[in-house]
Amino acid sequence: MAACSVEELLAKAEQEEAEKLKSISVQKELDLEFDVGNLLACDKNRIETRDLREKKRNDFLRALARDNTQLLINEIWKLPTERVEEVIVAKLPEQTTRLPREKPPPKPKPPTKWEQFAKLKGIQKKKKTNLVWDETAKEWRRRWGYKRAKDDTKDWLIEVPETADPNEDQFAKRNKAKKERVAKNELNRLRNIARAHKVKTPGEGLLPKAQQSKDELAKAVSVAKTSTASVGRFQDRLPKEKPPKNSGKKRKFEPLIGDFNSEKQKQLELLKIMGSKTPKLDITKAVNTQMREEDREEAAARRRKGAGGKGRKGNTAGRGKGKG
Repeated sequence: MAACSVEELLAKAEQEEAEKLKSISVQKELDLEFDVGNLLACDKNRIETRDLREKKRNDFLRALARDNTQLLINEIWKLPTERVEEVIVAKLPEQTTRLPREKPPPKPKPPTKWEQFAKLKGIQKKKKTNLVWDETAKEWRRRWGYKRAKDDTKDWLIEVPETADPNEDQFAKRNKAKKERVAKNELNRLRNIARAHKVKTPGEGLLPKAQQSKDELAKAVSVAKTSTASVGRFQDRLPKEKPPKNSGKKRKFEPLIGDFNSEKQKQLELLKIMGSKTPKLDITKAVNTQMREEDREEAAARRRKGAGGKGRKGNTAGRGKGKG
């Protein structure tokens, strides 16, 4: 019994080893159609339904997939190969099967202003090397970025130009100019993106003009103040600064959790007004309107009376002068 079980174990182990090391040659009634460019193999052999019934479905499909994959790999090994960084790479041929795309091909990006200008002038793009020779340090350094060549930001002394103010801080002037260049480049980048997406650029703030009007300056100041995280709530005002025009009022909402009795009363009053056919009369407003109307009538009567008195006085004086 023990010997039989040992033989069974050995046979089972040999069978498992044979399954692991199957032959690379696979026999098929009909040859497969290969598209090695797409790593595609088409098997047109007939599948016997009896095999699916007698064998387990998963085992049969696994064996079929293994054989077809082996045939595809055999075709790949027939291609010319090369070694790239200690790895053997096969050169795939052109694709013969056109596969559908999930999404449409991307549209070409519209050219930027610089690309249009370069095309008009015939300027061709030249690739620059990343390293340049620095005469000051006497070594090769990066063209841009950290520890770049000809980096004037590390200079401890700056020569003051003859036409400049001798008391002007040249270091602060250089930093300001750099910030302006960075801001200008960022603005141009955003404009190119907006132009590519056919979006109009916003006209807020100071636009490049020879002279800005008073309204434009006030609008730019209000936009700058409301650009904070608190939307300008904690921004200080100047002593004689006027509030911005057409700023609107911030809406105030009732809290979500509060006095339920007052909320219930408000809802009942609203329903009562909506259900009543007669409009609600505001006595105070009606009285004020009537008083204003009476005051206007009295003022108009006084003006008419005064105008008539002046006319009569003038006529009497005229008649008296005529008699004399």
